[in-house]
Amino acid sequence: MKKHLPIAVSSVCSALLAVLLFNFFQKPKTVYIDRADGSAVFAKYGDEGSLSMDGQRTFLSSSPTDFIAAAEKVTSSVVNIRAMESSSYGWWGGSSHGSSSGSGVIISRDGYIVTNNHVIEDGNKYQVTMNDHREYEAKLIATDPYTDIALLKIEEKNLPAVVLGNSDSLRVGEWVLAVGNPFNLESTVTAGIVSAKGRSIDILEGEYTIESFIQTDAAVNPGNSGGALVNTNAELVGINTAIITRSGKYEGYSFAIPSNLVKKVIHDLREYGEVKRGLLGVKIGPVDDRIARELNLPSVEGVYISSVTTNGGADEAGLRSEDVVVGINGLKIRSIPELQEQVGRLHPGSIIKLEYIRDGKRHSANVTLKDKDMGSTIVVKSDDEQILAKLGFSLRELNPEERRKLRVAGVYVENIKVGGTIEKTEMDPGYIITKVGDIKVSSIQEVINELKKNRGSEVYLEGFYENYPGEYYYTFSIK
Repeated sequence: MKKHLPIAVSSVCSALLAVLLFNFFQKPKTVYIDRADGSAVFAKYGDEGSLSMDGQRTFLSSSPTDFIAAAEKVTSSVVNIRAMESSSYGWWGGSSHGSSSGSGVIISRDGYIVTNNHVIEDGNKYQVTMNDHREYEAKLIATDPYTDIALLKIEEKNLPAVVLGNSDSLRVGEWVLAVGNPFNLESTVTAGIVSAKGRSIDILEGEYTIESFIQTDAAVNPGNSGGALVNTNAELVGINTAIITRSGKYEGYSFAIPSNLVKKVIHDLREYGEVKRGLLGVKIGPVDDRIARELNLPSVEGVYISSVTTNGGADEAGLRSEDVVVGINGLKIRSIPELQEQVGRLHPGSIIKLEYIRDGKRHSANVTLKDKDMGSTIVVKSDDEQILAKLGFSLRELNPEERRKLRVAGVYVENIKVGGTIEKTEMDPGYIITKVGDIKVSSIQEVINELKKNRGSEVYLEGFYENYPGEYYYTFSIK
């Protein structure tokens, strides 16, 4: 024992000396992580290439996983909306006692609020309650049932508007927060991850519906509809819309409209009173294993074209039935919801580069999107668009059936913007313009041309309402 003791003491002293010398010459390292591209980053403390979970690396998601700052920032931007004189709206949740309630998100400091169409569709009076309990009566600007979006307006300034984020940057597995008013519980925040993107659950009706939902497992209940889905940087990435449930309450599946689609819809509702949709002019279906084998596709992905509308954008670009769309503007298209969302963000007259597979070979074509009503491209010059936007109304031309029924040529006023020049004349939607000044008009372009001639002076419109006798005149100035 005495013989081995000196050896043990010597070994311990040598080890301690080695540690002291290493710490003296090897200074601590600081690791800087560049997160500019928003992607997952591994930070390693050595040169080893192993990605094993051995404590030698640090993982950072695309945004911090501290929810406190985001929750504090967003709750003031989410409001409670009560639609009066409405009835129960079933699967969406709500009340059957003369009113329904949901959530909304303040998107501008001057009072514009986005919510779901199903939250307000049965009401005719809308009460908005802020996070600080201030109450306002809101005016309905316009709705779009095809995406389940509605736009409201309250008269207030310097409101806490949410920051609109980029839903395309969301990744499956990323943390998100759902903020709303479930069961009338104010300013409730729940957390979850993005479970999937581009989901369609067949809840919207109509020929032009767009369902490309973000699926999350953040708890969403009746009353959350119209509320905010945000990332941990407090940026709006979606509007919470629906749940799949048998009980009527949250069971693990919630769905939100992507913010990039919301941006386009609310812009159109605000500027035109309706959504200006560009269409490919095709009927489509999913790609299954049988279609993939028959058409010699490299994978079971893409969107199958079952038929092409004559004189539509796709027809003019040379597409045919049994072509399979696999890309738009360089973005890979795997499913129908992805195609609908990308096209749904664009206006008539937009030109897209469409990639497709025919006879097992990849092709591309430039397709000009067409308008859903007129069946042709609406080419609106920027100056022309600005004059209508500044006056605050949107127009459409009378269809042949209306012309036969009314026995007149004219231009139909579809929507009127709140606070605009036209609204101040007390004109109502449904007005049919027959003259601008002394000049008869029968097309939108003719109306625009006459308005431009009268810039800087006063102009009057002559026309009528279908169900009211007599002529109506409205006078205003064009700056």
